[in-house]
Amino acid sequence: MSLRAPEATALPPAAEAPRPSIAGSSRRSRRVKYALTVLAFMLPSAIPLTLFVLGPMVGAAWVSLTEWNLLSPATFVGFDNYVSLWNDPETAEVFLHTIYYIVGYLPLVYIGGLALALALNAGLKGRSFLRGIYFLPVVTSWIVVALVWRWLLNPSTGVVNSALAWFGIDGPGWWTDPVWAMPSIIIASAWKDLGFVMVILLAGLQAINTELLDAARVDGAGWWRRLFSVVLPLLSPSTFFVIVISLINGFQVFDQVYAMTGGGPGGATQVVVQQIYDLTFRYGAAGEASALSWMLFAVVLGVTVIQIIGQRRWVTYG
Repeated sequence: MSLRAPEATALPPAAEAPRPSIAGSSRRSRRVKYALTVLAFMLPSAIPLTLFVLGPMVGAAWVSLTEWNLLSPATFVGFDNYVSLWNDPETAEVFLHTIYYIVGYLPLVYIGGLALALALNAGLKGRSFLRGIYFLPVVTSWIVVALVWRWLLNPSTGVVNSALAWFGIDGPGWWTDPVWAMPSIIIASAWKDLGFVMVILLAGLQAINTELLDAARVDGAGWWRRLFSVVLPLLSPSTFFVIVISLINGFQVFDQVYAMTGGGPGGATQVVVQQIYDLTFRYGAAGEASALSWMLFAVVLGVTVIQIIGQRRWVTYG
């Protein structure tokens, strides 16, 4: 019996390391180029946004934690400014005045803008000229608009009270009367912003398929029925945009208040931003002013989020 050496078992060839995919590296390079291209286009707006919006917001957040009169060095006080504002009845009062303004302004500007948009969408002669006339107040300075309305609503020599006196009506004191001061600002604000709302809603009206309106007309729907059953539901995206923008602008109302009443008479028109201005430049309480601005930001953000969530229930796209 012969002993034979065992035959060597052939080993499998060593697995070669996977080579990088040319297609994969090409896709990554395209993504990098795309990201760099997007960044290059965003820089002209991102740099000012960072410097003049995000930077001041971060700075205001820090100032809100300090006691600072804009002259002496700031002293860190933590959340004392927020607690003080929360317990101050005047804070609730200025927020209520702001909400009062919004409640009066928003329906007035929307209904007026919708009426103008419907009229111009009906094919009136010279509607391009009328569109420009109605939009002119939007691009007019608020100082000019406020001075004009102060003159129009002057209790003794104003055009409005003179016209009311012609019909035997004793006009109110308007911006000099605590009861009528806020309605005066609401009227002036709605008049100025009617053109903006009109343009947005007019664009939405012109995007509605006319075949739907014709079908409703054939089914016997009258003008009001077509408005509430066809036009307004299809106009809901434009309405949603107008409401969101108007609410944000309403919470930040300042120019017309400062120019027409300065927060008076007797604090009847003192709104949140006017209070922030007064705390900073009249009372030297920049810390409290910054804290109030962040409280306002939280309210506006919360209201906007609620609107975005709620729009799924009533906004119709397509």
